[in-house]
Amino acid sequence: MTADLLIDRDRLGPGVLEVTFNRPERRNAFTKAMYGELRALWEQTAADRSVGVVVLRGAGGKAFAAGNEISDFLEADAVEYENWIREMFDRLWSLPQVTIAAIDGVCVGGGLAVATHCDLRVATAGSRFGYPIARTLGNALSGSVLYRCQAIFGESLTREMLLASRLVAADRAHGVGALAAVVPDADGLDAEVADLAAGIAQASRVTIETTKHQLLTRAQPAEASPPDEEALLREVYGGPDFAEGVRAFLAKEKPAFGR
Repeated sequence: MTADLLIDRDRLGPGVLEVTFNRPERRNAFTKAMYGELRALWEQTAADRSVGVVVLRGAGGKAFAAGNEISDFLEADAVEYENWIREMFDRLWSLPQVTIAAIDGVCVGGGLAVATHCDLRVATAGSRFGYPIARTLGNALSGSVLYRCQAIFGESLTREMLLASRLVAADRAHGVGALAAVVPDADGLDAEVADLAAGIAQASRVTIETTKHQLLTRAQPAEASPPDEEALLREVYGGPDFAEGVRAFLAKEKPAFGR
C-alpha cells in the first residue's frame, strides 16, 4: 500500500484488518491509485482466512471520505472510470469477511458508496452523509450505487440527499437503521468496532459467509443498473453541467448550471 492507504492488523482484535484512507488534507478523497490498490486488496483479503473482520475508516477526524479526486475524471473516459470504480465496490460487497465502515466526519460521494457497500456502519455523532452532486458536479450516480444507498438509507432519505442536496445527520441515519450505532467520539468509535469484532470472532464463520452469500444473491439482481444506463450516463458526463461542475470545483468556485 502507498501512504494514501494505511493497513493495520489486529489493533482492534485478532483477525481484524483495518484500512485507513490517509489523505486528510483532501478529506480523504479517493484517487485512481487508491481505488486500484483497494481492488487488489479485496482480491487478496477474500482468500485470507486469517481475517474475519475488515474495518474501513478515514484519517484526520473530519471525513471518512469526501468523494473522488475530481481531476482524475479529466484523464480518462468518465463513464468507463465509473464502471471500473464500481467493480471495486462489488469486490468489497462480496468479501466473505464482515466489513465495517467506521465513520468519523463527512461521508459523501464515493465515501458514501464505499460505506453502503459494507455490512455494518458505525459513526460518531457529528458525522454526516450524502450525495450533494446536484449542487457540486452536475453528474449522476450509477443505478447500482443509487439503489444500494436506497437499500441502506431508504427512499425518502436517498431522495433528500440527491434531490435537495442535503446531508443527513448521524442520528437520522441511525433512526432508519443505516447505522448500527452512534458514538460520542473517536475513542467511542474504536470501542464500538472492537466490541463488534469481538462478537464476530466468536460466531460461526459458516453462518456469516452463508448469510452474506444469501443477501448478496438477493440484492444483486434488484440493484443492477438499468440496461440503457451507459448511454444515459454518457449524456450526463458529456454534457454542459458536468463540464461546469468540474471547472468550478477545480477553480474553487460555485458552479453556474444551466436551466
